[in-house]
Amino acid sequence: MISLAEAQTRVLAGVAPLDAETVALTHAQGRVCAFGVAARLDQPPADVSAMDGYALRAADGAAGTRLRVIGGAPAGHPFEGVIGTGECVRIFTGGVVPAGADAILIQENAIAAAGGIEITEAVQPGRHIRRKGQDFATNGEIIAASTRLTPRHIALCASANHPWLTVRRRPRVAVLATGDEIALPGEPLPPGGIYGGNGPALCALAQSAGAETVLLPPILDDAAALTALVGSLGQFDILLTIGGASVGDHDLVQQALIEAGMKLDFWKIAMRPGKPLIFGRMGRQSVIGVPGNPVAALLCGALFLRPLIEAMQGIPPSPLPLEPARLGAPLGANDVRLDFLRATLSRDAAGLIATPLSRQDSAAQSDFARADALLVRAPLAPPAQVGDTVQVVRMREIGL
Repeated sequence: MISLAEAQTRVLAGVAPLDAETVALTHAQGRVCAFGVAARLDQPPADVSAMDGYALRAADGAAGTRLRVIGGAPAGHPFEGVIGTGECVRIFTGGVVPAGADAILIQENAIAAAGGIEITEAVQPGRHIRRKGQDFATNGEIIAASTRLTPRHIALCASANHPWLTVRRRPRVAVLATGDEIALPGEPLPPGGIYGGNGPALCALAQSAGAETVLLPPILDDAAALTALVGSLGQFDILLTIGGASVGDHDLVQQALIEAGMKLDFWKIAMRPGKPLIFGRMGRQSVIGVPGNPVAALLCGALFLRPLIEAMQGIPPSPLPLEPARLGAPLGANDVRLDFLRATLSRDAAGLIATPLSRQDSAAQSDFARADALLVRAPLAPPAQVGDTVQVVRMREIGL
């Protein structure tokens, strides 16, 4: 068995970002920038008011001063003249500050007077003015390469006049469940069969990481048919198989993959659940074979498939987002494998509490669904008592 860290390193070794493509800004949500994005203009494009009020000369802004209103400057309709001594212009948020003005008097600090206004509170030079280019400047980088675009980034790119963006192509992932007992939801259930949740779940995980997925119909435990099928899927960047990764009489996946041309990199990781994970390459295609137990399958997807999909989009790997918590129930000593225990999280005045679920069966999907986090235990960890410090990773942080 190899360590989790070594296995992750080997999965990502030599992976290069996929080709770039151009998409409309309105279709760029969740995509990953192939290159940095630079602003095409200054924002704001001119000095503008941050408040509704009056644009004036700060020299005329003493309390008690009366000013003549000579025009208006709503957003999108700049005042064309120049403000002189004793004058002001009615202005609104986003309106261009007129020539001659260097301060904004907010409307709450003005009262109507004959022919204009009277100032009730002194203004300060530059107050309430957003300067040209204050948000971003022409040719300045506004988004770095390898950034996954969110609605915030979409708004920024739109404001910087980018109707199109260059992004990495989405990795194409084929998901194939194996086993005579597996049926897809909605199909008739065979004798002794089960509905396979792993395929849809791993498709969802892959899609959330930025991939395009194809969920293939489950294939029976037939070595020749399996070899022929996996050998015909070379158009995909990643082939993900589910089940048949162990050493039972019906665990045929590894040999079928090898016969189809896969060069096996490793098999068996010192982790629980997820020990019998297969990884290899078939030409340019990466191949991952996850165990059939649902918790193991999804955990392996989160720890290996998700980082691989991200790497193909140019996103660098990152360590597990661990955070400390206090143990909510006692634990016995751990064995030689890195252990991921399903746990619930709560909080008291002293901080975060992680309580392992009483059942840690890797086939228990209902327990997995209600867990908040994985409690990570190092190999050979000694017994732990209530209140001891432990490390957890929240499910949502790894796409679960």
